[in-house]
Amino acid sequence: MVRMPYAPAHLSALDARWAAVLGRDRSSDGQFVYAVGTTGIYCRPSCPSRRPRRDHVVFFEAAGDAERAGYRACRRCRPAEPPPVDPWVDRIRRACAHLANAEARPSLSTLARHLGGSRYHLQRNFKRLVGITPREYADACRLARVKRGLRAGEAVTGALLDAGYGSASRFYERAAPKLGMPPRTYGRGGAGATIGYVMVASPLGRLLVAATPRGICSIALASSDHELESSLRAEYPAAVLAHASTGALTRWTRQVVDHLAGRLPRLDLPLDIRATSFQWQVWQALSSIPYGETRTYKEVAKTIGRPAAVRAVARACATNPVAVAIPCHRVVASDGRLAGYRWGRRRKQALIAGERRARRARAEARDRMNADEAPDSSSLRPLALDRSVPQVAHPLVPELRRRR
Repeated sequence: MVRMPYAPAHLSALDARWAAVLGRDRSSDGQFVYAVGTTGIYCRPSCPSRRPRRDHVVFFEAAGDAERAGYRACRRCRPAEPPPVDPWVDRIRRACAHLANAEARPSLSTLARHLGGSRYHLQRNFKRLVGITPREYADACRLARVKRGLRAGEAVTGALLDAGYGSASRFYERAAPKLGMPPRTYGRGGAGATIGYVMVASPLGRLLVAATPRGICSIALASSDHELESSLRAEYPAAVLAHASTGALTRWTRQVVDHLAGRLPRLDLPLDIRATSFQWQVWQALSSIPYGETRTYKEVAKTIGRPAAVRAVARACATNPVAVAIPCHRVVASDGRLAGYRWGRRRKQALIAGERRARRARAEARDRMNADEAPDSSSLRPLALDRSVPQVAHPLVPELRRRR
C-alpha cells in the first residue's frame, strides 16, 4: 500500500523540484527523489523516463523515505544507488584546458574530434557544465592572455598576436570593449586616462559617481568624501581624477539620486566597466530582477545555468563596481538573510525596504487612478423610452407571431 506523505507548505521549493524533474537536472540527483503514485515507482530527477503528471508526483528527501512509503526503485535510473559520474565532466575539463592553451581558437568541429563526440553534444554539455559556450570561454582565455601581456609591458600588437588574435581589428571588434579602456592605457595601469567624478549627498549617505568618456565606471556609497576618494584612487591609481560640475556626469548623478529616493524605478545608464564572461552573466541576471523584488544567490545561479556556482555568484555580486546601476542589493541568502553587501548591510536593508515601499505606493496610486476613472454605477440609469416618438413595428413581426 503506497502512503502519500504530508505535503509541506513550501510551494516555492516544490516548484523548484518539479522544474528540476521537467528539465532532467543532473545537478539535483542525490538531493531528492520523486515518486509517481499511479505506478508506485520512484526516480531520481534526471531519469530519462516519460514525465508524469504533476498531480501524480510526490517528493522525498532520500530513497529510503520513498521505499518506506511503499514505492519501489526505477530500473532505468536506479535511484537507490549512488549517482553515476557524469561522463562529460572529464571531457569538458579537457576541453577547457585545450582552449586555455591553444594558440588560436579551434572550431567546434575540431574540438569535438579532439575530445570524441558530436558538435551538438559538446556545445550543449559545455554550456550545461561551464555556463558559457566554448567560443565565449576561448575568448575569455585569450583576453586574459592579452591582459597578462599588457601588464608585463609587451607592445599592444605583440600581446594581441601572442594571445591568438589574427588581426588587431578582430580584437578591437570583440574584446577591447571588455577592457573598459584602450589596451595601451590598460597596460599602463590607467595612466593617461581621465576619470571625472561627482560626490553628492544621497538618502544612503555620501554618493560618488565616476565616469570615463565612454560611460560610468564607478558608483560608490560611503560615510565621507575622503573614503570615497580614497577608494576611487585605489581602483585607478594611475588615472587622472577630476571633479566634474557640468555635463552628462552630473545628469547621471541626479538620476542615481532620484533612483535612491524612489522617484526613478529604472536606471538606464551607459557603463564602462571591466568584467569576465561569468561576471557579465551574473550582472545581466541581476539587472533582470524586477524593482522591489529579491532573488536568492541560488536562484541567480540557476538563472545563468550554473546551479552549483552559488559562491561564484556571491563573489560576482561582491565585485560589482557600480552600486544600484547593477542591483546586487536585490540578492539575499536562501533563508532570507541579507548576507553581505559591499557598501554595508544597513544600506542594503534600506535599499530593499525603500524599493518595496515605492513599489507599493505606485501600485496604490495606480489603483486610485483606475477607481477615479471608473464611472459611478449609482449615477447610471436605464434609458427611458420616449413615448412621444411613434414606434414603427417591422412589417414581418405580425406574420412571425401568426406562425408561432
